[in-house]
Formats: sequence, C-alpha cells, structure tokens
Amino acid sequence: MIIVKNSIVSDDVADCRFCCDLSVCKGACCVDGDSGAPLLEEEVAKLEAVLPEVLPLMTDEGRIAVEEQGVAVRDKDGDLGTPLIDGGACAFITPGPDGCSFCALQGYYKPVSCHLYPIRVEDYGEFQAVNYHRWNICRCAKDKGEPLYVYLKEPLIRRFGQEWYDELLEQIEIRESDLQHNKR
Repeated sequence: MIIVKNSIVSDDVADCRFCCDLSVCKGACCVDGDSGAPLLEEEVAKLEAVLPEVLPLMTDEGRIAVEEQGVAVRDKDGDLGTPLIDGGACAFITPGPDGCSFCALQGYYKPVSCHLYPIRVEDYGEFQAVNYHRWNICRCAKDKGEPLYVYLKEPLIRRFGQEWYDELLEQIEIRESDLQHNKR
C-alpha cells in the first residue's frame, strides 16, 4: 500500500496496467451494474447546469429516467449516483457506432468517478481508499497500456490535485527503489 496525504492507495494503482478498449467492451461499464456512477455532492449542481445541453444527446429512456428520478439518486446503501434506466444502464448513455455506449456528459461535465474508472475511491472519514476495481467486463483492458497512475493521471489530478499526484509519484519512486534494493 502507498500512503499519500490522507489516502491509502492500493499497490495495484502503481503495478497494474490498463487501457480501455471500447471496440471490445462497447462501453459496458455504463450499461451493466447494480447502481449508477458514484457522485460527489458538489457534482449534482454541475450535472443540473449542463442538463439542458445534454438531454438532446440522451436516449428517450434516459431522458424519462432523469425526468422521473433527477440527475442524482441514492442507492440502497445511501450513496449518491447517477440514475439508471429501469435498474440497468446509466440514464446518461448515448448510443454510438457498432453498438457502443458512450456518455452524453462527455465534453460537458463527466462525473469524476467515471473519469477515474477503473479506480474507485471510498471515503472513510479520516482517510480515503484508492483501489483498482476489477470487473470482468474490463478484462480486455487489463494488462494493456500504461500503469493505472499514468493512464489516469488527468482524472487523479482532477480528483485529488497536482500536489497529491506529485506525492504519489514520489511514493511510487521510493517504493520501486526499495523493491530494487530488497532484490539485491
């Protein structure tokens, strides 16, 4: 584990490689699941502000879901998330070519949890856990591309700030040095 400020970061964030492959998964992370994308309280107003621009991009079912549920709902655990269409797909999906699902919010205000995926952040009051969420629908992306902390640099900075990210890099460098030293 890597400690950065008040965050406990899983070693997987440094060690695992990831690169989305929409040609294979077709955006399944926006369609499958048992709750919507996690939202921060401050994101609700931002979603409401862009809603007039985003509504025309959404499916009819998505528009109805947002009209009935609003831009944010509480799940069975009390966590805030995006509304779902009939308990399935995120209300903010929009169909793309080749049966791929895209986010209608892309380019307007994409929730930070979506931007960060497959990293999930759990808030425990005094600290946060930053973990790699493994899901079988993302198996095509596993072990490809760059380490998660590189692949998700922009959303990590968006969520935690540049200073946090710089400290993460320092901690990873120290960890790598220690690992090399222990191999000798």
